[in-house]
Amino acid sequence: MKTQNSYIFDNKPIYVYQIRNKKGMYAEITNFGAKIMRLLVSDKDGKFDDVVLGFDSIDEYLVKEPYFGAVCGRFANRIKNGTFRIDGTEYNLSRNDRGNHLHGGLKGFESKVWDFISSSDDSLTLQYLSPDNEEGYPGNLNVIVTYHITDDNELKIHFEAITDKPTIVNLCNHSYFNLNGAGDEKIYNHLLTVNADFYTTKDADDTLTGEIKRLENTPLDFRSPTPISERIQDKEFISGKGIDNNWIIKKTGPKEIDLAATLYEHKSGRKMEVYTTMPGIQIYTGNWIEEQVGKYNNKYGIHSAICLETQGFPNAPNISHFPSAILRPDKKYDECCVYKFSVE
Repeated sequence: MKTQNSYIFDNKPIYVYQIRNKKGMYAEITNFGAKIMRLLVSDKDGKFDDVVLGFDSIDEYLVKEPYFGAVCGRFANRIKNGTFRIDGTEYNLSRNDRGNHLHGGLKGFESKVWDFISSSDDSLTLQYLSPDNEEGYPGNLNVIVTYHITDDNELKIHFEAITDKPTIVNLCNHSYFNLNGAGDEKIYNHLLTVNADFYTTKDADDTLTGEIKRLENTPLDFRSPTPISERIQDKEFISGKGIDNNWIIKKTGPKEIDLAATLYEHKSGRKMEVYTTMPGIQIYTGNWIEEQVGKYNNKYGIHSAICLETQGFPNAPNISHFPSAILRPDKKYDECCVYKFSVE
């Protein structure tokens, strides 16, 4: 089901689509930025709450926080100095974060009106054609994202892309989660578990250095369920006002769908497991959320939610021993992220 709003952006109409499963799990998704606007899941008492931050109207999405629920690309996360090389040719991207390139640049995929491909009661497929040299990227890139809510209370996100020139691709969904209900309170009481033994270090500008470290005896060790409140004030995170780091997921094999992280909130009893084919997960505790009013007249602010962004490693185009972000015309970008909800 879709609803048309009286919004035209870049000469394209903006729509809102609804998908749901037989158990009542429900999502609203707009083709503006392929953004998840609402995601309603049940708590332990059978009460449904919206667990993602967002806004009530398309008007607000056009002028407020750009990444709530969005698909980020062409390259999610940061690229140092906005430059990289492919086959000896240097490319210069737009710079929008302290001299670096972040989430696709000045107008990334989060600010594009995507084209409708197909839908059913429980799924939606959208497409965006990113033209050659958009934000400095080489090649025409055809991107398809499919959202599917299963009867196992999974939100599956399937990313596909093909190119006509060698380019780089790293896609993620940037939803902000609060399992007690979006806008209810801070996420300090959420228990976080990350399926990783290693993390990647970063410099003062939050771009990765290429160094890989073990988690033992560090505040990034979430291998067992740990309240976010116990770690978020650690000196490791002070400069960034909270957690904003990349973990290396323990993988059973390339392209296998493996557990990346688990989030649990005891008052609601909601548990969210995150599975992915991708090698990394960026966890971000909403450190730079501006004080503003969101959906249902709820007030958002710092640490109101947490993002669990499965993706390739940040700055991978400039670090040879990281999993490659290069996509060539004879290959297909094909990655998946699953947010699975249950109660305990």
